[in-house]
Amino acid sequence: MLRGAFGLMLLLVAAGSFRDGESIRRALEARYQHARTLKAVFFERYSDGHGGAIAESGTVYFSRPGRMRWEYESPEPKLFLVDGSNAWFYVPADRTASRAKMKESSDWRTPLALLAGKADLSKLCRSLTVVAPGLSVAAARSAEPLSPGNAVLRCAPRLDQDESGGVKEVLFEVDSEARLVRVVIREAGNAETEFRFSNWQEDITIPEAKFHIQLPPGVAIVDEESLAGQMR
Repeated sequence: MLRGAFGLMLLLVAAGSFRDGESIRRALEARYQHARTLKAVFFERYSDGHGGAIAESGTVYFSRPGRMRWEYESPEPKLFLVDGSNAWFYVPADRTASRAKMKESSDWRTPLALLAGKADLSKLCRSLTVVAPGLSVAAARSAEPLSPGNAVLRCAPRLDQDESGGVKEVLFEVDSEARLVRVVIREAGNAETEFRFSNWQEDITIPEAKFHIQLPPGVAIVDEESLAGQMR
């Protein structure tokens, strides 16, 4: 049963009353501020802007405050984990794990810590606007909602491109219940990373061990200034 301001906001979003960027942002953040844990299936697609593309999929877990675990299952097992202090990237086939301090990691998965109650879009974005498909070729590319009832927000990062790792804009797609269903990250040189989410589960029991790195004997640990670009 929906309660209080959160329930009212979701009802208004579903009815189409909230279609400006600020209202949708508040509804999105309100939904995830009420969940202690989250689990979803994800699909990730990266295109380098020159015809090259990689597609991967798996399961992602979030836990407040600010922890997440991305378990890649296809086409090969990989792990991206944020334990609250460090970001880890581990490929079993390489027998090497990379580690970076959270403040040094410029991977744009870290702003998705908003799903774990650690960040908010108003601090990440200097502006949030609703994308209207058909405004222009550039605006429409990958911006049309997956479902007619969804809304797409365009985030202009507060940092300049040098500070944000070359990120030009980020698109957040939410459904009529303010669930995040897609994130598109556009970088300089027409590179683009897209995440799609489905089968959201909220406030489920997730073992604490999921948010602590557990490496087999013999795996080398390499400290990095940033993990950006290593996930491909």
